[in-house]
Amino acid sequence: MYTRTEALIGNFAMNLIRDKKVFVFGVGGVGGYVAEALIRSGVGTVAVADFDTVEESNINRQIIALKENVGKNKAELMAARMVKINENAVCKYFDEKVDEVNIKYLSLDKYDYVIDAVDDVKAKVAIIKTAREKGIPVISCMGTGNKLHPEKLKVADIKKTTTCPLAKAVRKALRQEGITENVKVVYSTEEPVTAGTEDEDGKVSPASAVFVPAAAGILIAAEVFRDMAYLE
Repeated sequence: MYTRTEALIGNFAMNLIRDKKVFVFGVGGVGGYVAEALIRSGVGTVAVADFDTVEESNINRQIIALKENVGKNKAELMAARMVKINENAVCKYFDEKVDEVNIKYLSLDKYDYVIDAVDDVKAKVAIIKTAREKGIPVISCMGTGNKLHPEKLKVADIKKTTTCPLAKAVRKALRQEGITENVKVVYSTEEPVTAGTEDEDGKVSPASAVFVPAAAGILIAAEVFRDMAYLE
């Protein structure tokens, strides 16, 4: 199954990847593509957490969003999909909204890498802070909504981010926790194309197409894959 990946990175790196364990928080527009890419790349254990269910409006960009999946839990769907790709992989799921309390019960110290693909600032801070406390590498995705240009995505330390309102909010919240640097993120330098869409209740949700969230997910997966296999 992974002969072409092994031809690219070599037998030693492939064996490293098979033994790695990764935890992905959020399997929506970004996280779904992260998990998909990791399992297709031979990572031996992938755990996912997401409390949300698939909505019809997710179909334009989320990999597990099919008509038949509307109303079903995203994490459970992603785990089932991953097993269909690699039946020998260990695929776990948690139907939970992560916060600073319940994250302590998810045994993150058993994992080699943590990926934050949620959109809630408090949850992002809890994930980043907990991973750092446990000495586990973590990468966090900043905002991908209201954007059209995947080529403007970058990997950087959060202190070097610009343009992104979510990155600004996360930086501020982390600073209050005494964390100011050495937080790897993926963010976009693109100015928002639109301010979002307002529903009948006056709530504004980010507008989004598949291009930027999917590209961010693939970029994160590639970064994590290279880190774990000690590749440049």
